[in-house]
Amino acid sequence: MRVALLAIGALVACTSADAAFCRCQPDQPCWPNEDKWASLNSSTDGNLVKVTPFALPCHDPTFDAEECSIAQEHSNSSTYRSSDPGALQWSNWETWPEKDEQCYIETPQSTPCKQGRIPLLSVKVKEAKHIQEAVKFAAKHNLKLVIKNSGHDFIGRSSAPNSLQIFTHDMKEISIVDEFVPTVPVNTGTPPSTKAVKLGAGVQLHEMYSYLGSKGVMVVAGTANTVGITGGYIQGGGHSLLGWLHGMASDNALEFEVVLADGSLIVANDYQNSDLFFALRGGGGGSFGVVVSATVKAHPNYPTVVATLNYTTPVGASYWDGVGALQKHILEINDKGGSGFYGLIPNTPISDTQTVSALVFMATFVNQTDTKAVEQLMAPVKSDIKNAIGAEPYSDIAALPTLSTLYSSLLQGDDTTGHQMRLATRLLSRQFYESGNHTKLTSALSTIAYGPADGIVGAFVAGGQVSKNRNIDSGLNPAWRDTMVHLIAAHYMSPEMTFDEQKAFEANITNTEVPLLRSLEPGEMGAYMNEADADETDFQQSFWGENYPRLQEIKASRDPDDLFIARKGVGSEKWDDSGLCRA
Repeated sequence: MRVALLAIGALVACTSADAAFCRCQPDQPCWPNEDKWASLNSSTDGNLVKVTPFALPCHDPTFDAEECSIAQEHSNSSTYRSSDPGALQWSNWETWPEKDEQCYIETPQSTPCKQGRIPLLSVKVKEAKHIQEAVKFAAKHNLKLVIKNSGHDFIGRSSAPNSLQIFTHDMKEISIVDEFVPTVPVNTGTPPSTKAVKLGAGVQLHEMYSYLGSKGVMVVAGTANTVGITGGYIQGGGHSLLGWLHGMASDNALEFEVVLADGSLIVANDYQNSDLFFALRGGGGGSFGVVVSATVKAHPNYPTVVATLNYTTPVGASYWDGVGALQKHILEINDKGGSGFYGLIPNTPISDTQTVSALVFMATFVNQTDTKAVEQLMAPVKSDIKNAIGAEPYSDIAALPTLSTLYSSLLQGDDTTGHQMRLATRLLSRQFYESGNHTKLTSALSTIAYGPADGIVGAFVAGGQVSKNRNIDSGLNPAWRDTMVHLIAAHYMSPEMTFDEQKAFEANITNTEVPLLRSLEPGEMGAYMNEADADETDFQQSFWGENYPRLQEIKASRDPDDLFIARKGVGSEKWDDSGLCRA
């Protein structure tokens, strides 16, 4: 009997301990009742809503022809998806494979729609007070908390099963501060002023560029419509076409307003809460608090010269010869102030029976006006490609009056999202290119299996001031200071895949493609956390290098109960993949 009682006691103790290390679930007594949810709704001025998956009206038994038609019409619209708390930009993060839950727009009406990783409730915050109330409520009731602006995320940080969402989408404040002075503690000397831009937590790039362009101002930011600048973008580092002149986006941050795990609203800059200022500049979004606003350096709306080039060939060796011809010029283009992207789409169907390979290239020379100098720089590039593929590539060089003119052209309409996508990525150093490894790179890329529309992006968005800013003390992966190209292999998954097939597909990326890219340059270069393999092994080293121990210390100090656990974020190794239970 005593043995049996001891066994029962041990089982009870184990169960209690397990419960203490898991977030509260809807089927447990700890889950808030209707009165408590009503209290949260009241304290957030009626902004608490129940969340349903984006594609719910397209499936039985909740099929609604009119609502389904609207969802289908906007399924691939990044701006529409960003405005819906139940949608993400990449719909594979709306699913919960471990529980066999999905709700794809493409699957038959008869396929059951389940909640997946879509949060159960959302606070559509309008001001800092709403964020504070949501954070305190989640902490009090031990709820899984997620933060979403637009859901533009490749590694699953904007969703989690059975969670409460803080939806910052409506916090659209943008202001230009001609003489910004950081907030300082009492009895601290007044720092020098600088021109700056203050951005609310819900501001997306297409909105920001439109406003700043009208004011003749520019900031260091990215090249996609629905990236939220104050969220994971700047908190993860933020590469930019302006990087060569002014460094990473995180290098340009001057001050953050942030809600911490205890519900307090604080200011973080070089003069107070400097530990958080370090962490929020490169340490990753969703791990240290909820950013209410970010104030960043303002720059002129520079004139810009843009060089473009593209070609298509039949699938075959000559295509990759052309790719190799381009690669050997990337270093010189960057050294002359060029930043941009090249895209490789080796397997593009143009009919039921024919497939071609395509290359597109764009280099921007910010604060330059001399088109002749750019023509001279690009002439040997065109010549080498022509010799490689046996045809003249299409090319163009244009002088634009402002950088915002370029952004308004690039960001017309929507980004096409709503698909299922996974990435394999790596940072490649300047030394790699100086050593003439472009042939090695091209050979490796040619061995990857590409599905229709799968491709490679080579973002040459570092060098210049990104490298020169290596003395800035921030959480940014130090590898960025040595980077020449951020290399991305993008793969689409079919919604018709079973979860087992998706798992095998993703495992091939993690276990085959990423090691292939890593083998190009063994060592400590790592990967860019905002655009990386979602199952990156040893992500702590890959994403932050030598900065990870310091980021861990800040995390433990500022969020000792791990309220803010973002997938593959600082401290997430202590939790399961969904952030629901400690590992």
